[in-house]
Amino acid sequence: MPLFVESGYTSLNKFGEELCGDKVEIVREGGYTTLVLADGLGSGVKANILATLTSKILCTMVSQNAEIEDAVETVVKTLPVCKERAVAYATFTILHIDENGSGFMFEFDNPSAVFLRNGEIDEPERKELIICNKKVYMTELQLKSGDYVITFSDGVIGAGAGMLYNSQWQRPNVAAYLRENVKENMSAAATAAMLAAACNDLYIECPGDDTTVAAIKVREPLTASVMVGPPVDKANDAAYVKRFLDAPGKKVVCGGTTAKIVAGYLNKEINTSFDAVDADVPPISQIEGIDLTTEGALTLKKLKALSDDYVSNKNLNTKHTQKTDGASLLLNILFEEASSVVFYVGQSVNSAHSGTGADTTVKLKLIEGVAANLRLLGKIVQICYD
Repeated sequence: MPLFVESGYTSLNKFGEELCGDKVEIVREGGYTTLVLADGLGSGVKANILATLTSKILCTMVSQNAEIEDAVETVVKTLPVCKERAVAYATFTILHIDENGSGFMFEFDNPSAVFLRNGEIDEPERKELIICNKKVYMTELQLKSGDYVITFSDGVIGAGAGMLYNSQWQRPNVAAYLRENVKENMSAAATAAMLAAACNDLYIECPGDDTTVAAIKVREPLTASVMVGPPVDKANDAAYVKRFLDAPGKKVVCGGTTAKIVAGYLNKEINTSFDAVDADVPPISQIEGIDLTTEGALTLKKLKALSDDYVSNKNLNTKHTQKTDGASLLLNILFEEASSVVFYVGQSVNSAHSGTGADTTVKLKLIEGVAANLRLLGKIVQICYD
């Protein structure tokens, strides 16, 4: 079975700058995930332009199977020359990995990436290449399920330099921090956010350099199926529920009417829980055989807001929330655990929502918004309308 290559990144702008001088570009095509982290010379607008051009060119060419020599040459010939320094310069890391965990990494002047396997640091062999008079290091990759690759710009190295707390946070310290703090169930996005947050703390929330962390995790795939609303034709209820239950992976039911249909089909009771109290999210319920049962429209509205925060590359919060309300639990399943998501969306109009603004159109827009955020993370999303 093909593995799932998930990715995530978080960036901190240098204090006082509106634009980040680092740029991450990700392309998923032809069974490969290609990720490029580029760091432009200096900071601000010029650095942003250099990093954007570098990451875009390299990611596009490598994802199309261009030779690395051709890709680097194109970058060298394309970058605008800085008038102040008379050079055109951007460092980069390229990761190109297929669905079996095979691929390669190229590094030019970025700090060496950190590899984690079974909770321990793994240092693969790096081969030195000379391309366009630049020293580039190539690493052949054969990643296994559970492996992490964490790459970062030089804002991470020496984070806190000149500050009160720390002036010696070098790569060995970063590697040790990751070894101690990355847990087995952490996603790539959570790993990137955690390291970036640690850097932000060392900088006392005033980063002295653009700081970006990009992570890749190779893992087993998991499908989550979400049933939202009954079908238009009530005669299709049984077939609708059977298709949902026959799907692999985790099962989530959203909406009171939907829960009644599923519980009736399974001949199970619905038990409502009031343990998690949140003013914005109605209580969850339990149906034996279903992983999560929530209310519908209000929970989806909260989920959409939470997912917007989740996919923001400026969000330093821990991705896996510890909250136990319906929207937070659903966020964890869809964004932290699942590699693919199928929404079974019934379009029957709920008379209870008449005039409340929680009509079918709003519900569909919320689901489409959540689906768009899932796709930003490379997850495979399908929406089945009934």
